[in-house]
Amino acid sequence: MSAPAAPARPAAERGVPRRLRLDNGLRVVITEDHDAPAVAVAVTYDVGFRSEPEGHSGFAHLFEHLMFEGSEHVGRGLHARLVQAAGGIFNGTTHRDHTAYYQVVPAEALERVLFLEADRMRAPRITEETLAHQIAVVGEEVRRNITGRPYGGFPWVQLPPAVFTTFANTHNGYGDLADLRASGPDDLAAFFDAYYAPGNAVLTVVGAVDADRCAKSIARHFGPLPARPVPPRARFGEPEPTADRIDVHDVPGLPLPALALGLRLPDPVGDFDGYRAATVLGALLGDGETSLLHRTVVRERRLATFVHAGAGLTGVPWEVRDPDVFVIRAMTPAEHTAEAVADAAFEALERLADKGPDPAALTRAAARLATEQYLTLDRLGSRARAHGRFELHHGDAALADRLPERLLRTTPRQIADAATALAGRHRRGVLLRPAPTHGGRG
Repeated sequence: MSAPAAPARPAAERGVPRRLRLDNGLRVVITEDHDAPAVAVAVTYDVGFRSEPEGHSGFAHLFEHLMFEGSEHVGRGLHARLVQAAGGIFNGTTHRDHTAYYQVVPAEALERVLFLEADRMRAPRITEETLAHQIAVVGEEVRRNITGRPYGGFPWVQLPPAVFTTFANTHNGYGDLADLRASGPDDLAAFFDAYYAPGNAVLTVVGAVDADRCAKSIARHFGPLPARPVPPRARFGEPEPTADRIDVHDVPGLPLPALALGLRLPDPVGDFDGYRAATVLGALLGDGETSLLHRTVVRERRLATFVHAGAGLTGVPWEVRDPDVFVIRAMTPAEHTAEAVADAAFEALERLADKGPDPAALTRAAARLATEQYLTLDRLGSRARAHGRFELHHGDAALADRLPERLLRTTPRQIADAATALAGRHRRGVLLRPAPTHGGRG
């Protein structure tokens, strides 16, 4: 029998994030963690697909691809080869309110990665050839992940138009391929100039480094980059919906109907504790087979074959600024049961609002979320990205390290208040149902 895994150490024992800012505006967070001879470097830019104006949808995600096509002193495809040659891994991700790039490499490769990130922050290569190539890549990604799958993108693609009204909040990260195909290198260069300035980014380093020497290396590589104007921080808030609305989509080849409800959440930044309580409420309500909705909707009433609830449009909280949504989704055996599932979900919210949660169930749910967060922070790459997000959105990288303890402090009263707020929202959602088939004689 193998020995039980050691519990993740609290983040406070691993090193306190050190914050500084370069003259060009670049925010820097360095955290020493000598558990392994490795280091993670992440750059988080304050631009996501909610920042895209109409006519330029999909630019944030497309630009994430273009940032791997070479830069001033790095040839096409060389960024990936240099990281892999050092024994490292890399990736980039686009979200609603930020775009992040990261590498995890042996500690001795830190200088190499800092050079690579600084070079593409200075001047990525954007040509007709690289643009056409990456637009084709994005088109294939859309086909593979969205249009070529029965439940492709559900619910983060289909739900926003039912919950929100503005272009910023309703369009998805892939955007309209027609917008991408109509773009040229000058359009993407203007996007870079607007959003990829040093002052619009956070550089985070986590791992086996000496903080003082690391700060000097960062200054050497990033300090010469000129400061550029930084766009005003965008706000995407909308008034609350004033009526119920369920959009229905007939989808060919769909095995079973799928329902998603989106209920507006408190501001993750302005009402941190309200948002935090909603994340724990999600675990209580519909995360796993012990949750309230699974027990009532799936096992007892047999209204659904699957049900889940949680904070965050994509199922991951703490990745955005306001507004965000609490999502309840279910797979139902028949279309007519979708309304019954929605009724059951609101009944459960009203019960929690009225009576509060079972204390033992609350303890288990909060502990599970805290453990997940500790495990995330235990991975260098994930911790570097979390520090970047929390520094960018909340102005406090160390808040990511304190989050598990904050989750454990969630009280029954806070859960009841969160349930009360959600139960008072209008039902806004989307129902995917199998498109009718029409048989005929040949």
